[in-house]
Amino acid sequence: MKHIITKILVSAVVVLAGCTGLDEEQFGSLSPATYYRTEEEALSSVVGVYQQLSGVADIGDPFRIAEFGTDEFLVPGRASGGWFDQNNIDIMLHQVKPDNATTSRAWKGIFQEIGTANAVLESLESSPNKANFPGVIAEARALRAYGYLYAMDFWGNVPIFTQARVDPQNLPTNNTRAEVFAFVEREMLQAVSVLPSAKNAKATYYPRLTKEAVYAALATLYLNAEVYTGSPKRTEALAMCDNVINAGVYSLETNVVDNFKATNEVNSKEIIFSFSINPTRNAGANQFMLYAQPALDKQRYNLPFTPANGYSTYREALDRYENADRRKSLLQYGPQTYANGQPLVDNRGVQLNLVPVRDYISAQDNEGYRVLKYVPEGVSWSGFNADNDLVLTRYADILLMKAEVLLRNGNAAAALPLVNQVRARSNASALTSLTLKNVEEERAREFIWEGQRRRDMIRFGSYFTETWTFKTTQTPTWRGIYPIPAEQITANPNLKQNPNY
Repeated sequence: MKHIITKILVSAVVVLAGCTGLDEEQFGSLSPATYYRTEEEALSSVVGVYQQLSGVADIGDPFRIAEFGTDEFLVPGRASGGWFDQNNIDIMLHQVKPDNATTSRAWKGIFQEIGTANAVLESLESSPNKANFPGVIAEARALRAYGYLYAMDFWGNVPIFTQARVDPQNLPTNNTRAEVFAFVEREMLQAVSVLPSAKNAKATYYPRLTKEAVYAALATLYLNAEVYTGSPKRTEALAMCDNVINAGVYSLETNVVDNFKATNEVNSKEIIFSFSINPTRNAGANQFMLYAQPALDKQRYNLPFTPANGYSTYREALDRYENADRRKSLLQYGPQTYANGQPLVDNRGVQLNLVPVRDYISAQDNEGYRVLKYVPEGVSWSGFNADNDLVLTRYADILLMKAEVLLRNGNAAAALPLVNQVRARSNASALTSLTLKNVEEERAREFIWEGQRRRDMIRFGSYFTETWTFKTTQTPTWRGIYPIPAEQITANPNLKQNPNY
């Protein structure tokens, strides 16, 4: 899969704008009957589904709406021009409306992945050779279920649609969040029974879905079951975590930064599921450094481009870390220097000093702490595009999910060593006792800018009850899901808006 990067999609019609949009795109002229002779030929269609799902991990809108509205991510407008977007600010302030353009683009991205998976699955199932590649079919089903996991998380009551084409005379209607949960659970459980284990295929299979990758997704699904359905599924979440742990394949990297280097992909001990990136061959692009870093990082890291000085984090995120915590070194704040300690200065000789954002409408260029999520070490650049693979799930998440379940079940003694294992890796001091707030904050430290914070804050309740810079009031619980985009309801009157929107 790492080297299969050219999308050879079959002559299926792909629904591009989700199950309410009717735009169509034609890929090639080969039919399933004549094309799918081997597993590799079948896999070439599934590559496109992987690439579309990667929007939940890269700088695309699905990632943005997973991070905007949390206490670790903001994009202020700049006094020097650029970056101001009221749509993003409304998400940041928990004031999203149905006509929000950012959430609308995210909907299209998620449902394009689902629609493509539907088309690919229809073609695979139509092939007379489908019995020869059950694993590829299982992959496509799991990838579609992954898309629905995110759709359910963001919008709750979304339509379950599994056909390759929409009948304009019979447009889909909403399913309840609980129904979508059951669909995702069923699809993933059926897929995981077919997929190979990383015990047998880790090196040769990367970065395709394995049993353990789907177990990890199911652990996330079950951990959030009470939010999604009203009923907890902690026993199931614990079982999925143990499935990954007992595989004996994964462990923590010595340094958390190693997970985000371009040189640590196939051989990672910790990464469970990631997306292969190779911009030189039009197979995705990692643009974290382009969007997040200050302009002077061009000279600090000898980059072939000038970063756009956009994405920032809050003081609240920085203050979570102990000074000795190695993870804190990836946050850029205060006077900036080169690795050798020399001041990082502009062409006037003024040292860059990063301060908290004071004005989210018209911030100065040095306002906003930064997160160096994907490091430039070992990168092969294609313009401003890096080739660091995009990480979605890693072993630290399994350990902290298991710790949370154990703690919620009243077994703090078993949970504490798991949290301390993650902390010790980054030289954070060992905890002597454990509360749910400890677990939430540890997840925030460990997974900053990995698309997990909104989901975590909703599960722990802090999304609604806590305030932070610029977000100064409590949030009603109905804002735990976004409004279904107004343009989708206009296109499909069968859809009903989420409550209170």
